[in-house]
Amino acid sequence: MNLHIFEGFGSTMQEVAIALLPLAILFAVFHFVFLKLPPQRLIGITIGFLLAFLGLSLFLQGVHIGFMPFGEKMGNVLGGLSSKWLLIPIGFVIGFFAIYAEPAVAVMVEQAEKVSGGYIPEKLLLYTLSIGVGISVSLSMVRLIFGFSLWYFIIPGYIIAFVMARYVPKTFMTIAFDSGGVSTGPMTATFVLAMFTGIAGQIDGRDPLLDGFGMVAMVALAPILSVLTLGILYSRKEKSQYVSDGSRAEAHHYDR
Repeated sequence: MNLHIFEGFGSTMQEVAIALLPLAILFAVFHFVFLKLPPQRLIGITIGFLLAFLGLSLFLQGVHIGFMPFGEKMGNVLGGLSSKWLLIPIGFVIGFFAIYAEPAVAVMVEQAEKVSGGYIPEKLLLYTLSIGVGISVSLSMVRLIFGFSLWYFIIPGYIIAFVMARYVPKTFMTIAFDSGGVSTGPMTATFVLAMFTGIAGQIDGRDPLLDGFGMVAMVALAPILSVLTLGILYSRKEKSQYVSDGSRAEAHHYDR
C-alpha cells in the first residue's frame, strides 16, 4: 500500500530553505566580519543548521499528511456527537496536552527557569500554561456550541489582563505576554485549529470560516491570564513570608 508520505516533500523543503536562508546569511556575515569562530565551532553550527532544516522539513511534512487531516477527521466525529456538552471537557484535555507537547513552550519554560535561577520552576510554569490553554479551548467549545461572538471573550479578557499586569512582578508580566505567542505554535495552529473547523462544519448553523477560526486568539490570551494569576500568587506568597519573617525578627528582638 503506497501511502504517498513524501508527496510534496520537495516543495516543503524549498519553503523551509527559503525561511532559513536569511538566518544563514546573517550568521555568515557575523562570522566573517565579527566573530571569527574556530573551525570546530563553525562545523557544529553548520551541522545544527542542517539538522534544523531537515527537522523542520520532516515536521511540516508530518503536519500536512498527519496532523491536519487527523484533526479535521477528529473534528468531524466530535461535531457529530449527540451530546454536545461533551465537547467542553474533551476540549480541556486536548488543549492541556497540545500545549504540554508544544516545542516552543518547552523551550520558553526551560529558559524561564534557567534565567530566574530556579525562582520560576519549569514544571510549574508548564502546568500553568497547559491548564490555562485547556480552559480556553473549553471556552472555545462553548462559543462554538452556543454561537457566542468572539468579542465577548477577547475584549473582557485583555481588559482583565492589563488590570492584572499592574499587580504582578515585572518578571511575570514579561513572561506572560511571551507565553501568549509561543502557545500558538505548530501543535495549536495545525491540529487543534483543523479540529475546530471540522467541528464547526458538523454543527448546524455554524460556519467553519466564521466559527471555526478565532480559537487561536483565545489560546493566545489564556497563557497571559494564567501566568499573571501565577504572578499574583507568587507576590502574595512573598508578602506573607516577609510579614512572617518580620514578626519573627521582632519577637527575637524583644526576647533579647
